[in-house]
Amino acid sequence: MTTATIYLEGLSLLGPGMSDWAEAAPRLLGQAPYQAEDVRLAAPAILPSTERRRAGTAVKLSMALGLAAVDAAGADAASLPNVFSSTGGDCDNCHNLLEVLASDERMISPTRFHNSVHNAPAGYWGIATGCTEASTSLCAYDATFGAGLLETITQAHSAGKPCLLIAFDTAYPEPLYAQRPIPYPMGVAMVLSPLRSAASQAELRVSFSSEPASRMDDGQLEELRQRIPAARSLPLLQLLASGQPGRVVIDYLDDCRLAIEVAA
Repeated sequence: MTTATIYLEGLSLLGPGMSDWAEAAPRLLGQAPYQAEDVRLAAPAILPSTERRRAGTAVKLSMALGLAAVDAAGADAASLPNVFSSTGGDCDNCHNLLEVLASDERMISPTRFHNSVHNAPAGYWGIATGCTEASTSLCAYDATFGAGLLETITQAHSAGKPCLLIAFDTAYPEPLYAQRPIPYPMGVAMVLSPLRSAASQAELRVSFSSEPASRMDDGQLEELRQRIPAARSLPLLQLLASGQPGRVVIDYLDDCRLAIEVAA
């Protein structure tokens, strides 16, 4: 890849101290004080009642992100190919499974079992929205946001139509938290189109770079950027919140990062 161009049509953000994009934008720009707070999630009403009862943190978070981005784009969720990108999926569910397996009972709940697969959120999305378009679920440790962005760009250009990216992370309880200390659930979603349209909010030109990643001036936001893979998106989101053209570099692989030029 030399440079890939993609157009942003819809955007959402949900994380500590940022309940939606409208609340997050001024905090990313330093126009309002930022304070990390616990993330509150509810099972979306769009899910059938049975699936709503079974929804864990990963499903609640990814559904909220995806629906908000689709709404911001004025798009039809059922028509969008989608990419779900998460470093650990449902970490609470993983913890519970391991806890049961380490006990004398060792009887796994069927709900816990089916929520353990990495593409479970994508399955819930298909049930809720009726989407039968191509769907990819991936992870790439700390490179998960960058990998998801590249996959979505590729999917959008391959399909010749807008594609939805939902990049999210959840937090492990102890003792796994000591090995993978993600402090909060957080995620970002984007509707990305290969063609400029009336819905286009910004043009993104993405290329590989060996430059160091851009950092956040706010100490708390920088800590999120470093500790939550989905938060590697924060420099890009800050630039998009400004509404100005510019360039940022976001983390991807150890020896390769993503330079993103933003234009109107």
